Amino acid sequence: MQYEGHKLRHEWKYYINYDTYYVLRDRLRQIIGPDENMHDENGYLVSSIYFDDMYGTAMEEKTAGTRFRKKFRIRSYEYDPGLIRLECKSKFDEFIAKESAKLTQEEYYKILNGDYGFLISRPEKVCQELFMYHQTKFLKPQVTVEYRREAYVYPLGNVRITFDKDISVGTDTLDMFSEYYHTTKILDDDLMVLEVKYDDYLPAHIAKLLQIGMADQCAISKYVMCREKQRMVKWL
Repeated sequence: MQYEGHKLRHEWKYYINYDTYYVLRDRLRQIIGPDENMHDENGYLVSSIYFDDMYGTAMEEKTAGTRFRKKFRIRSYEYDPGLIRLECKSKFDEFIAKESAKLTQEEYYKILNGDYGFLISRPEKVCQELFMYHQTKFLKPQVTVEYRREAYVYPLGNVRITFDKDISVGTDTLDMFSEYYHTTKILDDDLMVLEVKYDDYLPAHIAKLLQIGMADQCAISKYVMCREKQRMVKWL
């Protein structure tokens, strides 16, 4: 299935505890390899700044279960200023598509400071779309979401299985590179999120290994959880 020239992928999400995680991880490691970006068996740090407009559309659409929606974010890894990307994730029921473009640290700070003008001259569609959404709906950064991701990939079906641990919300500042940036966990210490992504099909032996199915899925949004925690922290 295609959307605007991009292949749509299935995405399933589940809450699991550490006992389940250890069992699934040991099973996976017998038949599936780690993502090439995993230089540590515990995974790599993912930090994302999520956008919303003046109407809180991203929050409203997610909580309402809107079938078709878009979400913009800036993502970096291990606090590396050389690994910054602007992304737009589109959601169509259980299907997803993602567009991205590399940002320099200078461009990153321009966006945080409200300067979106340079985006219109960038050739990538995601850059031009962010500029348009900012101009028409005052889309701007709202919250920083952070977690440690342990990822595994399997070539048949283009399967990607991830364990997202220590999910946290940024506090004090949105700038993940700032000395004033801190995080607060949003889930119990025993919980994490399992995500399963694949193209046209999930190989039967992978599904059996994971012992999961459509009926077990949860409507999980790290963005919404972090926005809610962010509001709670502000009121304390």
